[in-house]
Amino acid sequence: MEEEKMNLNEEEQAISSENMETENKVENAGNSESTDSEEEKDPLEAAQAEIEELKDKYLRSVAEFDNYRKRTLKEKAELILNGGEKSVCAILPIIDDMERAIENGAKTEDPAVLREGMELIYHKMMKALESLGVKKIETDGADFNTDIHEAVAMVPGMGDDKKGKVIDCLQAGYQLNDKVIRHAKVAVGQ
Repeated sequence: MEEEKMNLNEEEQAISSENMETENKVENAGNSESTDSEEEKDPLEAAQAEIEELKDKYLRSVAEFDNYRKRTLKEKAELILNGGEKSVCAILPIIDDMERAIENGAKTEDPAVLREGMELIYHKMMKALESLGVKKIETDGADFNTDIHEAVAMVPGMGDDKKGKVIDCLQAGYQLNDKVIRHAKVAVGQ
């Protein structure tokens, strides 16, 4: 009997240890499922947080670019409206000189004085234009160049040394910062 009791106790212990192992496995399985679901949630939540952050950065970038575009359009419009201000300010003193010359021209009969006054005003105007980046295209004895000259006449019989050279300048040409703003109208030897 005692042996039967021992066998029963051993069997009960074996069964209870099996039950405990099964319960532990079930608990572990439940824990691993909850751990797995936490691991699954974490990357998902992290990805969603990253998406929200990227959306925010994108919206801020779009807003910054829109502000930049509006600002540059405003600056461009302002430059178009007021771009000639520097030129006008450079020419105003010359206009003042012209007005004084006209007033004083009525008081004098000497053409030499008037000519001298006109030459002074002309030189002042040329200096003002040079300060703005405008320079006169030189044509005296220059080779004909279609980039800066416009041939309005061909002069035959000038000799081989004058062939393809500028003979006469009919209208001066000007460049603004190395860009031709008016071609020089010239007569060319043929």
